[in-house]
Amino acid sequence: MNCSMALNAKKEPRILVTRADRIGDLVLSTAVFPVIRKKYPHARLGCLTFLENREIVEGNPYLDEVILYDKKGAERGFFGNLRFAWSLRKKKYDVVIHLHATNRMHFAGWLAGIPVRIGWDRRSPWALTRVYSDIKKEGKKHEAEYNFLPLESLGIECPEKLETYFPVPEKAQRSLEDLLRHFNVPQNIPIVTVNPAASDLTKMWPLGKFRELLEKMTAVYPVSVIGIGSRQDREHVRQAAGGLPRVYDLSGHLSLAMLGALLKKSRLLISNDSGPVHIAQALGVNTVSIFVRNQPGLSPERWRPLYENARVLCGQGDDMASVPSGVKALREVTVDEVMVAAGTFLQPLTREASRL
Repeated sequence: MNCSMALNAKKEPRILVTRADRIGDLVLSTAVFPVIRKKYPHARLGCLTFLENREIVEGNPYLDEVILYDKKGAERGFFGNLRFAWSLRKKKYDVVIHLHATNRMHFAGWLAGIPVRIGWDRRSPWALTRVYSDIKKEGKKHEAEYNFLPLESLGIECPEKLETYFPVPEKAQRSLEDLLRHFNVPQNIPIVTVNPAASDLTKMWPLGKFRELLEKMTAVYPVSVIGIGSRQDREHVRQAAGGLPRVYDLSGHLSLAMLGALLKKSRLLISNDSGPVHIAQALGVNTVSIFVRNQPGLSPERWRPLYENARVLCGQGDDMASVPSGVKALREVTVDEVMVAAGTFLQPLTREASRL
């Protein structure tokens, strides 16, 4: 009996999806939940992810359970992982699908005794019962589409239209409004959110260009600009946005849920290739995404915004000598190119202002 038939034979099959990875990767992975739910409407569907990413999946309407893994705390080290696997064993999942290959997750599924363990052929593939060749690094499809390959074992194919999800609780919206008042952000001016940082320095458009962009944008459009980033990104945001009129630095002040609330309130997000792009797209927010590298598996083909209300900017050639060896860099996207892309979404603001 194949996996799909075995699950259909159960009254309430238990299916676990793991994605212990970065913010944007997990957001893109949410596209599998409604499809699994449609295929197995009576299943108990769980998601296992890192503790710090809980706000991405808590409140997801397709999930019955969110399991959090505290890699820096309770689950740290071999014995922490062992205790976690024992607690996971008690949940009696029938199938686990690892959308991202990590030793931690593969070990946990194996030690928990989950009968069917599906994933990619890297990072301890011996702990799996069904292994898929890791072709994601080729970058020929979008990451959200690659996530559906391991689901073939469950009789699930990638749909034509992908649906990602990011919850924005009312509490987060209220907290954001309090924060905007604290920073004296005007209530009656549209917001453009800008993310000049990224998890990898090689993904960052030069901060000087971001600053030039913000100077031009605030001179042309009646908007408030809010710079975002983590606590560790504050210096990057300061260099890009510090001291400019109608530009506000909220780096280090936003939880993930509050970031979602801010993006939902924004007219536009301008960002490096980074997690906020995929949060914005899940919320239906206009997006300009800037790519500064084009190595297979790192290019827009795999990591671009998912939906049509986005513009992707990617240079051509490879004349950036400053990037690390092995990374194919692109001619830097110009400030004017970003202004044109942003104007696609902001131009109506000038017409609205002229009518006031």
